[in-house]
Amino acid sequence: MTGDTQASGRAADGRGARGVGGGNESSASGGGDESLRAPSGGGNESLGSASGGRATGSGIARRRLGGGILALGGALALTPVPLAGAAARGGTGAGVTGGAADTGAGMESGKHRPTLRRGSAARAGLLQGPLDQLVRDAEGYLADSPRHPWYAGAVLLAGRGGTVALHRPIGKAVRYAAYDEKTDTGVEFPADQQIAMAEDTVFDLASISKLFTSLLAVQRIERGELELEAAVASYLPDFAGGGKQDVTVRQLLTHTSGFRPWIPLYGEPTREGKLRKLWDEVPASTPGSAYLYSDLNLISLQLILEHITGRPLDALLRDDITAPLGMHRTRYNPPASWKPKIAATEDARPPWSGLERGLVWGEVHDENAFSLDGVAGHAGVFSCAWDLAILARTLLNGGVYGRSRILSEKSVDLLFTDFNTAFPGDEHGLGFELYQHWYMGAMATPRSAGHTGFTGTSLVLDPSTDTFLIVLGNSVHPVRSWRSGSAPRVAAANQLARAVPVRPERGRTAWFSGMASASAATLTLPALRLDSARARLECALWWDTEPASDGLFLEASAGGQDWQPVPFTTLATGPGPGRGPDPQPHPAGSVTGWSGRVWHRLEADLAAWRDRDVRLRWRYTTDRLYVGRGAYLDGLRVRDGARTVFDAERPRDAGRIEATGWVRSAD
Repeated sequence: MTGDTQASGRAADGRGARGVGGGNESSASGGGDESLRAPSGGGNESLGSASGGRATGSGIARRRLGGGILALGGALALTPVPLAGAAARGGTGAGVTGGAADTGAGMESGKHRPTLRRGSAARAGLLQGPLDQLVRDAEGYLADSPRHPWYAGAVLLAGRGGTVALHRPIGKAVRYAAYDEKTDTGVEFPADQQIAMAEDTVFDLASISKLFTSLLAVQRIERGELELEAAVASYLPDFAGGGKQDVTVRQLLTHTSGFRPWIPLYGEPTREGKLRKLWDEVPASTPGSAYLYSDLNLISLQLILEHITGRPLDALLRDDITAPLGMHRTRYNPPASWKPKIAATEDARPPWSGLERGLVWGEVHDENAFSLDGVAGHAGVFSCAWDLAILARTLLNGGVYGRSRILSEKSVDLLFTDFNTAFPGDEHGLGFELYQHWYMGAMATPRSAGHTGFTGTSLVLDPSTDTFLIVLGNSVHPVRSWRSGSAPRVAAANQLARAVPVRPERGRTAWFSGMASASAATLTLPALRLDSARARLECALWWDTEPASDGLFLEASAGGQDWQPVPFTTLATGPGPGRGPDPQPHPAGSVTGWSGRVWHRLEADLAAWRDRDVRLRWRYTTDRLYVGRGAYLDGLRVRDGARTVFDAERPRDAGRIEATGWVRSAD
């Protein structure tokens, strides 16, 4: 099915519009869990049956990835987003001092790349309190939220660098035997037949499977077997049907091909019939003109991979990703012996499911993937939280884990480079979604990458802080209609983001706005008399908010009622994005979005309030949906020419600050 990105993601949360539509939620009779799957057919048989072929290309070396420029057939020029190692580990706004965090690994060759181990929050350079709250928040969604539990259970995993600081199962992996649609209730198994979640519980990942297909494709780009800007029809001539002759491999990976979200392939009894439906499919929009998330993109990519390699997708996954990385609990079509350790999904029956299957447990939930023998480019991979953490660590390491390298650093840059700059709000790398607050919460930055799955799964990587979060839930157990939105994912991501300390720019504490949604916090200075034309405000500022929706405002009032914006400038004082030789102007007296998670030096000219008593305040506002990491202020000082009229480091002045919602924080 189309997956969480659409059916239960931003649209369900009230945000703007990704192409939603098909799949398990949007269609009464059809659609799989995440999106369609193309069967690999098992054995040595590949899905692709199209005739013809294409000579292999020259690989990634032709694409001039060095020097921050990516040139792909002259079609576009992009600046790859540096990964965690390229940003200072624990440095770029992370606030970790004294080597507290084993963030490990720069991306530069020769640097240590960490492998995973369990450890304390302190060893990971994280705060224990927010991690504890992460678990409490997640447990809250085991109860009605608001009408039904969001999931029967979940496994939570969070870490930083090489340290997994949280790995916690909650709730049940198997609870319901069936769903009673007449009473809208779940029919529970007897208590002795229910199965509790465990750390190693295996989940149907749903659309997170798309990431594995994308990784396999980028491996082939790196090896020169696949061209990113090549037409799909140059590999699969039959694909050109329906006016798709100009669709490129890149458009498949970035969901800009024009494909609609899904089609019911499971309605065709033969594989040939399923392929014919794909070949005949007419794009819903001109390729390259819009973003529309579609399972058909990754099914098509699977067909290409199987055609150029002569191997089925499940074998490619095993040989090129899971075996080298030691991901022993990750595969398509788990064997029957795994069933007691697999989280159950849905009581699948029409009209909410396209197929009559009863309780789905140990088999892929997605209808199209199921009809394609369980192996498809868009869905079908089963895995556990620890294995996904290995994958996360591999990518944050720049493609290497221990002694195994599955991708070059430049290839990983491709995965995390925004190819969809023409479609703001739908930032997308090769397979990976970027900067999506609707499930990444406060972990969302232009560097954050991840994906969700319709069954209740999600993976988020934040290279700027070297953190990773895995939330695996069985939220379609017993039925898909019981959950909506991504509230548990957002809550978990907010707490992991809060667990990364932001050390004060000077002294022991700084003022922190908090991270509450639907709130307004103010920090107000006492009335000050300004006599000089050189009066100015100085302070250190750190901010990260949901772009445009949340913001921080500097305002002034001569009478305490009519507040006016105060323009100011900022200059980054730490390494990373935003640092430059010249101060950045903020003429509206406000900041929003991502600042690089570093401290900035702020100055504001207060000459307009000369010969008057003026009050200054910072106002931090958030909407009801999502938040960023918040804002910090430190070193507040007002100078009136050569005279300092206010200095927050003086106890008397500090005691005159009025704080509503802001708190003093050492982190």
